[in-house]
Amino acid sequence: MALLTTDLCDAYADEPGAQLRAMNPMLIGYGGRARFGGPVTTLKLFEDNVRVRELLSAPGDGGVLVVDGGGSMRCALLGDRLAELGRENGWSGAIIYGCVRDSAELAQIDFGVQALNTHPLKSQKKGLGERDVSVTFAGVTIQSGDWLYADEDGVVVASRELTL
Repeated sequence: MALLTTDLCDAYADEPGAQLRAMNPMLIGYGGRARFGGPVTTLKLFEDNVRVRELLSAPGDGGVLVVDGGGSMRCALLGDRLAELGRENGWSGAIIYGCVRDSAELAQIDFGVQALNTHPLKSQKKGLGERDVSVTFAGVTIQSGDWLYADEDGVVVASRELTL
């Protein structure tokens, strides 16, 4: 059962050890799994999704891939094939600070996806990008090893796993 972001905020907002941060409401849900969460792996890249494919091809162990795509609105960093790959490899979802494509198909895949918007153009394929670096967008800094929880009401990040 997925934890609700509203309940997490109510329970942990005043607990310093949780370091709970709520992202500014700028992401749109596209995946077939509206509620998802898990330990974070970060990627920082720009208009190039080769590293996204590399990570989603590896075992995800229920984790969430957080991609800082620089907020680019010029191409998509994730589509239906990569979402299906992530689902098959045990990732719970992806947060994309950039665009996705194949939105109708994404809605049918049991994989969480939140992104800025859609764009039909595919990304470059140069293999550039950094893994496990701190990324900052939507008013929050996120590191690999943080825990992220997403649902219809938003996205929250904590320094550790949270329970209710």
